[in-house]
This record gives sequence, C-alpha cells and structure tokens, in this order.
Amino acid sequence: MDNASVLVQARHGDDHVVEIVINRPEELNTLNNDLASEVIDACRTVRADEDVWVVLLRASGERAFCAGADLKERNSMTPDQWWEQRALFRAMYAELRNIPQPLVAAVQGYALGGGTELAISADIVLASASAVFGLTEPRLGIIPGGGGTQLLPRLVGLARAKHLLLTGTRFSAEEALRWGLVAEVVDFGALDATTDAYVSDLLACSPVSTRAIKRAVHEGADVALVDAMGIENEAYERVLESDDRLEGIAAFNERRQPAWSGH
Repeated sequence: MDNASVLVQARHGDDHVVEIVINRPEELNTLNNDLASEVIDACRTVRADEDVWVVLLRASGERAFCAGADLKERNSMTPDQWWEQRALFRAMYAELRNIPQPLVAAVQGYALGGGTELAISADIVLASASAVFGLTEPRLGIIPGGGGTQLLPRLVGLARAKHLLLTGTRFSAEEALRWGLVAEVVDFGALDATTDAYVSDLLACSPVSTRAIKRAVHEGADVALVDAMGIENEAYERVLESDDRLEGIAAFNERRQPAWSGH
C-alpha cells in the first residue's frame, strides 16, 4: 500500500479518468493537514488538465470513506493551529466543489462529519449499502465547516436538513438514496462496477458539454430564473463554438459513436 495520504491515479489506465483516493484506511481515512494539502494539489492538477474528463473521489479500505477530522490530532492543537487547519480545510472543500469536470464520489462505510461534506461536494454520489452518513459536529461542540450547512438543505430540503444538522443524526445509505443525496446504493462488492458504469455514461458525453452543464447548474442555482436562463444561454453559445458539437452531429448522422476531442 502506498504511504501517501492521497493517491492520484488513472482509473483502469484511462487517461481521461483520474481517481483521487483518500488513503489513510488504518485511521478510517480521517482528515488531517497533510491529507487536505494533498487533496488541494490533486484538485489543482486535474483542473489544469484538459485531457481529464471525469474525476472520481473514493477511499481505501472497506470500513470508511472518511470518518471526519482526525480528532486525535486535534486534541493537542493550539488555538492558532485550529485556525490554520480551518483555513486549510476550507480551501480543500472549495477546490473539490470548483473542479470543472464531473466529480463522482464512491462512498463506503463511515462518511461522518467532514466525510459527508466530502461526498456531497461531488456531482454524483454512489454508496455501498454499508455507508453511514451524518453531520455529527454538534455532538462534538462544533458545527459543519465544509459546506454542510449550505449544501445539505439544497440536496434534501430545508426541514429535513435542519433536523439532521441540529441533531447530528446519522443516516443510512438507503435513507440518503430516498432523500436524493445519493444516486444509487449497491453492495460493497458491486461498488467498483457500478462506479465504472456511471463513469462510462459520463465518457459517452462530450467533455465540453459536461463542463458547460456543470458550470451552468452551479452558477444558476442561486439566482433569479431570468438570470439563470441567461447563464444557460451563455453556456450554450460557448458549446456551439466547439469541435465536439460538430463531431456529435456528424456522428449522429453517420450512425457511429462520436470521437470526442474535448475541444
């Protein structure tokens, strides 16, 4: 097993798919400063690479996707060190949310506190039946700080989010599926194959299109509808100028699979 806290690697040798793998299984993949810095570096690397069309966020081991912050490490921190870590963790979550490519999270085992926030920073969340979610911070005298108080209401609705946030209640993968937080729940042994199927569906689409769609959705989510429609139109016009648009129409008329260039 590689000793790095975060692995960045091609999935199945495909240059268009990059995995960011949280790699602290013996510590339940908990978050510390080194891991956060490595995630930031990984996000910046994939953002700058136009040949990366899909990004996958997953974790080593079976017990946990990420059980939140490393509280053993925090136990000996000074107040200044807490503030420094706070800034670092905020940057990590922002970098994940701002990846322009579709981001898929594959979640197994515990995804608690910051682990839930890692998952819901993705565009598509897949979960094993063993996954356990929860923004448990108020039970530790703190609050979610990786976007949980803002992202969860947008995903599951205000009333349910308030209950989950205010009580720190854990919830199952099946509940997350029912509430719209995850796209699919499968047995742990099927998680890799299910993830591959979703990645294949994404790769069947133009990377120019998927980036433009993601940007339009994010930018339009919190503005008035008339302004959001303008954001969509700007994205549409950018795609019209792409080589992939020409290739997609040509492939349809020639009854063949398109050969996307990403341009």
